[in-house]
Amino acid sequence: MKLIVVSAGLSSPSSTRLLADRLAAATLGQVDAGLEVIELRELATEIGRHFVTGFPPARLAAALDAVAAADGLIAVTPVFAASYSGLFKSFFDLIDKDALTAKPVLLGATGGTARHSLVTEHALRPLFTYLRAVVLPTAVYAASEDWGEEGLEQRIARAGAELARAMASADTAAPDVDTAAAVAPRSLTGAITSVEPVDGFTVVPFEQRLAALRVE
Repeated sequence: MKLIVVSAGLSSPSSTRLLADRLAAATLGQVDAGLEVIELRELATEIGRHFVTGFPPARLAAALDAVAAADGLIAVTPVFAASYSGLFKSFFDLIDKDALTAKPVLLGATGGTARHSLVTEHALRPLFTYLRAVVLPTAVYAASEDWGEEGLEQRIARAGAELARAMASADTAAPDVDTAAAVAPRSLTGAITSVEPVDGFTVVPFEQRLAALRVE
């Protein structure tokens, strides 16, 4: 199994990466999996280039592939303007629309004040629900005053345990299918650019669909 961590922290070191590392440690303490950390600040130029050209540079393509192939995902962002950062959103805008389907995802966020503690619910959770991920019940927000507090460590431990259980359950229950073939590539507008034909699948022209709706 493979656990992928996506951290959108902009500084080094950063509280966002610190939270991501602690969530990963709590998860790997209860499930046997490999770990890969993706630092989005190192891919910022490549992400912008992909939006302009429509083609991901090699490092970005490898990161997108790693997220798509992960058995579990930890996604952590700093809070900007009461929501996720633009870099964080831009990266997940480039993820294939089916890449996170049924994938367990643990959400985390960091901020300077506890007033943003609901960012995981009003911003992050809807984003990953839209991508059809299995978003775990416990999301972890860490304000500046939370570090070193027992409550934060308890939330991290609970969230890590939830992700470990989800990854283990998915590993034992996964059907024998070619998941790579089930993911259709898409353009930056979200349109599917190619898809393998399926037996019994017929494409009905849009004009024909409109004609069927006309009132005689």
